[in-house]
Amino acid sequence: MTHMHPFSIAPQLFYLLPDPAWTALQPHLPTLAPQGRRTTSLRTRMEAIFHHAATPGAPWASLPSHYGRPDTVARFFRRLTHAGLWHRLLRALADAPPSHPLRLLQHAICRPARLAARLGGMPLLILIRRLGLRAALPAPPWLLPDPLLSETVARLLRTLPLTRENLRSLMAVARTAGGRRRIPRSVRLSWP
Repeated sequence: MTHMHPFSIAPQLFYLLPDPAWTALQPHLPTLAPQGRRTTSLRTRMEAIFHHAATPGAPWASLPSHYGRPDTVARFFRRLTHAGLWHRLLRALADAPPSHPLRLLQHAICRPARLAARLGGMPLLILIRRLGLRAALPAPPWLLPDPLLSETVARLLRTLPLTRENLRSLMAVARTAGGRRRIPRSVRLSWP
C-alpha cells in the first residue's frame, strides 16, 4: 500500500465526471442500488454527490435540479455509506499507483468521505488515519478522537501506579484521545 501526500491533488469544484475517471470508479460502485433495485442514472447521482461535497456547508436542497431530487440523492448517499462504498473507495485510492485514473478523483472522493464520517463512525475514521488520507478527515486530526491513543491510555491505566500526578497526566491524555465534543462549524468548513 502506497501512502500519498494528503493534498496531492488540488481542491477544485466538481461538476462532471470525465470518462477515464468514471471508468476507474465504476468497478467500485454497486451494480444495484443498496435497496436492491437498479439505479437508473448512477453516473448522474455520483456527480450529484461529488457536487454536493464540493460545496461545504450547503444543504442537500441546494443541489441543481438537473441532478434530480435532493432528498433522493441524499438518501442514496446514506445508503451507499452504510453499504461501505467510501471505505472501499478510500482503500482503492490508497492502493492505486500515481498514474491511475482514480487519482483524478482523489479530492472528489475525500470530500464525500468527510460527509460520510458521521455515518461511518469510528471504523471509517480509523481507516482514514491508517491510510494517511488527512484530506478525508472531517476536521483537523488533533480535534478528532484518536483510537490508538485511547488504547495506549487504557493499557497505561492498568500498568502505572495510581499516584495523583500520574492520574492527572493520564486524564489529560485521555481528554486528548477522545477528541473534541464539538468541532466549530468554522473549523470544519475551513479544513481543506
